Amino acid sequence: MKPGKRIFITLPGDSLGAGENHDVRCFHFDPAIPLPVELPPGSGEFKAEDLNGEMILSGILWELAENPGGGHAAYYRNLAAEIKPGIFNELTEAAILKAKNGDHKTALDILSLLEGLCPRRPLLLLNRALVLEEYAFSLKNRAGGGGPAADEYVRAAEDAESAYESALASPLPDTLFYAGLFYHRSSDYGRAADCFAAYLEGESGNDPESAEKYSKAGELLDEIRKNSLDNESFKEALDLIRRGEEEQGILKARDFLERQPGAGNGWFLLGWGLRRLGRWEDGAACFEKALELGAANADALNELAICRMELNCFDEARRLLVKALYKEPDNIRFISNMGILALKQGRDDEAAAFFRTVLELEPDDPIAKAWIGEK
Repeated sequence: MKPGKRIFITLPGDSLGAGENHDVRCFHFDPAIPLPVELPPGSGEFKAEDLNGEMILSGILWELAENPGGGHAAYYRNLAAEIKPGIFNELTEAAILKAKNGDHKTALDILSLLEGLCPRRPLLLLNRALVLEEYAFSLKNRAGGGGPAADEYVRAAEDAESAYESALASPLPDTLFYAGLFYHRSSDYGRAADCFAAYLEGESGNDPESAEKYSKAGELLDEIRKNSLDNESFKEALDLIRRGEEEQGILKARDFLERQPGAGNGWFLLGWGLRRLGRWEDGAACFEKALELGAANADALNELAICRMELNCFDEARRLLVKALYKEPDNIRFISNMGILALKQGRDDEAAAFFRTVLELEPDDPIAKAWIGEK
């Protein structure tokens, strides 16, 4: 979403005094302040008789987005509210709809317009964080083969984390809840526990919606504390494996599991490190334990399938991947692994179908591009 051509005009203070086509005749303007107006696409020179409220409102929104601290910002904000009193709710709903339809970039553009109009509003900060989180994890599911999608995921995840940090500076109760979910989803269990504890302390859960959130926050906080997922050994193991220092990460994960043998996430983490080192049998045993304990279900199925595939247990690998895809049908990592499995079984036509599906979802996926390019 890009701004159109914007010009500045001045208008008389009381009204335009023009014909009935003017929907701005009832607004009061300060003749001393230039008014930003966005011209319609493809229009030529500005004509006063074509002026309408939408042109002024659009011009104001883009001007505030680009110059939120400008000298006339307060006047522009008041005028925008006069032109369209429900502008905040209307644009918020539009951003949410765009995000739900997968158009996260347009949703973020709309939220940027709102930030200029209503700077630092807590609900707006939370909405930005939620959209960035959803965008980041949609990219994660497309980043199975590395490449641009993987790099974009890392950037989006960092942006989402920064957005939550900004929102937590003056949090709504919902901000604490959703930030807790984000940190839990990112395996940052210490910060997740802090957010959930603060949310439970301030929220009563009286109405049905808040009662559901209250219950979820309590359940996840209990899981973190019961399994000591905010333990330093767990966090260090996770960071080491993420950085490619698997041997050290495995030692830390084993140290954690000695004290918390019932922590499914710990077994998943150990299996992940072992799998990355090509220790397929050992990794498979850990993922089976993680699944038995109910941790990281879809990802554990996928990781166990990789181990089984490398051990030539193709039927078992396929069964596991089908179960993973049932839980997350659009996960590119899972679809790509189905393609790799088909290749290992000599089913080239089937592999091609899977890789074409991957390219429909992520045109730059390097594994699918390389294989399709060879055919």
